[in-house]
This record gives sequence, structure tokens and C-alpha cells, in this order.
Amino acid sequence: MSNYQQMNNFDQLNHGHSHGDDFGHQHMVQPQATVLCCNCGVPMDGSTGLVMCYDCIKLNVDITDGIPREANLSFCRNCERFLQPPTNWIKAELESRELLALCLRRLKGLNKVRLIDAAFIWTEPHSRRVRVKLTVQGEAFQNAIIQQSFEVEYVVIAMQCPDCAKSYTAHTWNTAVQIRQKVPHKRTFLYLEQLILRHNAHVDTISIKETKDGLDFYYAKQNHAVKMIDFLNSTVPVKYKKSEELISADIHSGTSVYKFTFSVEIAPICKDDLVVLPAKVAKQMGNISRLVLCSKVSNSLQFIDPASLHIEDMQANVYWRYSFSPLADVTQLIEFIVLDVEPTGERRGKWLMADITCVRASDMGGNENEEYYIRSHLGGILHPGDSAMGYYMKNSNFNSDLFEELDTDNIADVVLVKKHYVRSNKRSKNRNWKLKRMANERKDIVATEVLDSRQARQEQERAERDYEMFLQDLEEDDELRQNINLYKSEKKVNFEEGMESEIEEDEDAPEINIDELLDELDEMNIDG
Repeated sequence: MSNYQQMNNFDQLNHGHSHGDDFGHQHMVQPQATVLCCNCGVPMDGSTGLVMCYDCIKLNVDITDGIPREANLSFCRNCERFLQPPTNWIKAELESRELLALCLRRLKGLNKVRLIDAAFIWTEPHSRRVRVKLTVQGEAFQNAIIQQSFEVEYVVIAMQCPDCAKSYTAHTWNTAVQIRQKVPHKRTFLYLEQLILRHNAHVDTISIKETKDGLDFYYAKQNHAVKMIDFLNSTVPVKYKKSEELISADIHSGTSVYKFTFSVEIAPICKDDLVVLPAKVAKQMGNISRLVLCSKVSNSLQFIDPASLHIEDMQANVYWRYSFSPLADVTQLIEFIVLDVEPTGERRGKWLMADITCVRASDMGGNENEEYYIRSHLGGILHPGDSAMGYYMKNSNFNSDLFEELDTDNIADVVLVKKHYVRSNKRSKNRNWKLKRMANERKDIVATEVLDSRQARQEQERAERDYEMFLQDLEEDDELRQNINLYKSEKKVNFEEGMESEIEEDEDAPEINIDELLDELDEMNIDG
């Protein structure tokens, strides 16, 4: 045998060992057994023990047997929520992940197979039909796993959830928050309303009702009312107490149903009110003068002494410890004409001390034209010829024990509060901005129809007057506007018509810059 033949045999031997480690030499490997499909006759691997090919199994075996092709979804058309059995109602948009999860939970028999994919098939939103395409895997026979897809159609059944049904019954609420403030105007509630709208604090309320001295908020759950109490504590000086009323009791199970009420009282001190502080409180506040003006109201009260520019803050708990009332409120302001202003040079923030000579507007042109020489904090705002609103202290009688403790000989005859701007009715109606309002209901105050109509008319006039006063405060106080959302008005402002108005308005009357206004459409897009 030649050397070439010996090397060739050696290579074949090594090749056989390298590819046949498990089965020995190459000539010992057995050929793979094949069988024919009993259905279509296609050759297939016989080692699996199957008698039918994969395609025939998919055509003849249904692994989705037992999974319904139709199901129902309960939907509340009032609150637009879906029922998640047994009693939970959830918010879910069409073709959202939340709705898809709810549809899969509602499908019986889905736990017998393995879910691979699920997706919505588009349907008309008003058709009350939701279609879902599912892809699952399952075992048709032993060692035979197949994958199939199918569609399920859900019928949306409109019904009413228990919360919405409860709103039409006598016991609609579980907890009520009654907010009261005993003042002759609604400026504080108007400001509070805008704060609630800005922070969306009324989102959980069932209804809001307007009463004589305040507002009532009704809630389905007590924790929603507690959130409102926390919001009020952070915005205005309040105190509250909680009460409960037994509605029903079951002596067999020992369960009872209660209604809870939070009675909230807002401090009767408002911005621009004239206040006499108790002697102990004035001493604790850095020996501030006892006769002061309220310059700001938040979760605390800020007072300013107009004769010295001394400013101090009083926390709500300190106020409720002494609980004093204002000496005079903004409804008692009268108009004064400024004759002369002599600044002293002392300034604190936006306030400038000045010696001001003024006279009552009602005395102008008459025989009695008494001038008053006072010291005021409005030196940076007032100029000779301007009008100002203030409290007339001379010969005034106040029903206050704290005022009687003061030395009346050293009290100024006039306390000026703010500059007065003359606005025409046309300018007031044609503002380029507006405010949002909360939807509330008015409670009937009296039962007699005649008295009701007369009192309702008076209440309406007073509400319009208070609202106009609040709008003017927003125009004059830029610090107050920072906490409120102002929106562009859709009215077309036209001041050329009817310029021959009987009221000559001030040219320097404050107006709100259009840059401070929001667009309602833009806000809706942002929220969405």
C-alpha cells in the first residue's frame, strides 16, 4: 500500500471520530424515521409521537375553546367610569391600557392558555362596541404547542354607578364643610373661590351651595372633606369644629352610619379694615400702635400702622385666642379730596410716609370746608387733586370696648386707606379680562314669594356690588393678582361708542396688562 493511500485512510478514520463522538463511527448512525400525516399525507418527524402535522393541528384543534367571543362592560354615563367587578369603578379612556387590562380581566378561561399579545381593533366610539384581538399559545397534544389569534367583542352597557345613583337620593353626601364669615360683604369668599379654582381644590365635591354668610361643600367621603380643610388652613385664617349625626344603626351587626359636618369660620378681619388691637396683643407685636389697618390677608393677618409704617403679622392661632372684631370695614369708607402731599422721606416697601392735607368730598363747594392735616402711608401714591377713600374718625361713634380704651385726643381725624379711581360703567363692563366662577346653588332664604323676590333682588344687587369691588381690587393690587388666574375676555372692547358718559373717568385708572392674562383654550390643551 502506498503512503498516499495510508494517509487517506487515516484522515477518514479521524473524520469519523470527530463527527461521531456520541454515536460511534459514521457508518453506525441510523437514518431519521419519518411518518406521514394522517390528514394531509405530508412526511413528518416520527420521533415526536404525533400523527398529525403542525398545520393540520392548527386547523383541527382549537386551544381557545372555552374562551367566550363576546362579553359585557358596565359603563356609567354620568361619571364616565367602567365597572371593575365586584364593586370598583375606575376611570379609563377608550383604547387605553387601563381599559385593555379591564377587558382581559373580564374574559373567562383566559388562564388556561398563555397570552402572547392583545390589541384594540378600531370601532366607532358611539357604537358601544369594543373589539380586542388576542394572540395565545397552548398545548394541543403532548409535546405540541400551537399559537392562535382570535377576536373578542365587548358590548358596553350603560348603567348608573352607586355614587351617581346616590346623588339623586335624599342622603347624597357623607361629609359637609360649612364655611362662614360674618362680614357685610363677599370679598373674602370671592378671593377664596379663585384660589379654589386655581388649585382645583373642589374636584371631589358633590355639590356646592351658597348660603347667606358663606358656602357649603358636600363630599361623598370624609377624607375629601379633610383635604378641603387643609387647603383652607393654608390660605385663610380659619378655625373649625367637627360634629356627627347618626343616620342609621344595625343592632345585630353593630354597624352604624353617620354624617359628618365640619363647621369652618373665617376670621372676620378683611383687607383695608380698621382694627383696634387688644393692648396685650399690640405689646406682643413689637409695641405696634393699637389702631391699625389690615393690609394683607393670607393664612395670617398683616397689620400696618399708617402713622409710623410699622408692619407686623399675626398668626391665625393668635387671632383666635383673642378673637376681636374690626372697628370699621370697607363698606364705611368715604371719599376725601387730597389738597397737598409733603413726603417725609421715610419708606418701607411700597409705602411712603407723607403729611397729607385733605377734605371730605361731600364738603367741597359748601360753606363748611374743614381741612384735615394727617400723616399717612400713601405718600407714594397720592398727589394733590387725587381722590382717596378713608375712615372719618372725627365725631364718629363706634360700639367697641377696645376703642373706648384708646386716648381719643391722640387719634387722627382721618385714616386714609387707598387711592380712589373714578371708573365709568362702560369701562367696567368692557374689561379685557374675566374670571372663572364655580357652579353653585343658592338656598332659599325665606318662604314667602313676595319677600323672596324682594330679598333675592337685594341680594343680587349686593353680590354685583361686591363682585365689582373685588374686580377693582384686582386691578389696583398686583400682589393680589399673583394668586389668581385671569383670562382673556371674548368681548370686543370699544370705548369710542358713548364717550359722552356722564361720569368722567380717571385716565390713570389701573388696568391689567394683557401679558398677565391666560387663554382658556391654551389651558385646556395643557391640562389635556
